[in-house]
Amino acid sequence: MPAPPLDRSLFPVTERWAYLNHAGTGVLPTAAVEAMRRAAAAQAERGSLALNDHEAAIERVRADAAALLGVPSTDVAFVKNTTEGLGFVANGLEWRDGDRVVVPDLEFPSTVYPWLALRDRGVIVDLVPPRGPGRALPLDAFAEVMAAGPVPRVVATSWVQWSRGWRTDLAALGRLCADAGALLCADVIQGVGVLPADLEAWGVDFAITDAQKWMLGPEGIGVLYVRRSCLDLLRPLEPGWNSMAHRDAWEDTLDVVWDDDARRLEGGTPNTAGTLAMGAALDILHDAGIEAVWRHVDALCDRLAAGLTAVDATILSDRSPGGRSGIVSFVVDGATPDTVVEHLRTAGIVCAARAGGIRVAPHGYNTEDEVDAVVEAVARFR
Repeated sequence: MPAPPLDRSLFPVTERWAYLNHAGTGVLPTAAVEAMRRAAAAQAERGSLALNDHEAAIERVRADAAALLGVPSTDVAFVKNTTEGLGFVANGLEWRDGDRVVVPDLEFPSTVYPWLALRDRGVIVDLVPPRGPGRALPLDAFAEVMAAGPVPRVVATSWVQWSRGWRTDLAALGRLCADAGALLCADVIQGVGVLPADLEAWGVDFAITDAQKWMLGPEGIGVLYVRRSCLDLLRPLEPGWNSMAHRDAWEDTLDVVWDDDARRLEGGTPNTAGTLAMGAALDILHDAGIEAVWRHVDALCDRLAAGLTAVDATILSDRSPGGRSGIVSFVVDGATPDTVVEHLRTAGIVCAARAGGIRVAPHGYNTEDEVDAVVEAVARFR
């Protein structure tokens, strides 16, 4: 197998661990750590004199994040995490009694709670049941629930399901929603950074991710995409000086004049250090090429699934071309996931127990030797 597309020397975690838990918390490359240090040092040494330099750098990060999502940079706002971005959409829309939302059952809490919390405003939330042990959500599963009642105002889903790794075909779902007259909101945190994305072309209206998983950035910074035609549908929930078209002349007027772009959703002072660290991680991903990262991770996951099957572990994830992602979940007969995860950790391997399975999630710097080590440790455990 060729060398990993992401240079292992950039990732200090490799000195101690075979780290395979990017679906939980990713790791910071050295460049991201240094970007945070430089931002903190600039504030310490120059104070307000560093602001102009930071503003230009932040806008470069916005453009880089937009490119990774496949959307215009003008349609991207910075948020602190995926939960905040989903809340901006769910609570920013104007709702009427009887409006309907369709969202998969067994979603990660942050993906479903913003919609369930609208029930006291008269919003009906209908759940799409997943299918089979892989928790698949094929297009017809959405279509059946959508057709079972009035046209949904919003269909909300994860691009990649958090526990088993099922990948929803957002392009096909986008067409289904457009034909029905529904808005499509996607939590893309388990895909962006490892899977190529073209969200605007796919018909996604809103998408949210944060940096701390596959994007290899820090906690506390993420991005919200709002399709330009949907921007005026959202009421900004944190209005402040940074939301305004006249942000640089706010002392001259108290008029509320929203920025023309998605930046209107950013209320106040940004997370400069976190944004610049995310930008440093994005540089690494862009330099490698996200297509190359995905080919590498996909091959590792295939190798892992085949090896685990050979030692009689049961693969829970769907590895079909349309459903596969960077997540492989499996079980070992007669052993709890927590027990297996602890056994792997003693062998220097980091993964996670999630939803009744052992979840493995490699990235572009991991190697065949590391996924083979998982197989060998599972074989010894049995």
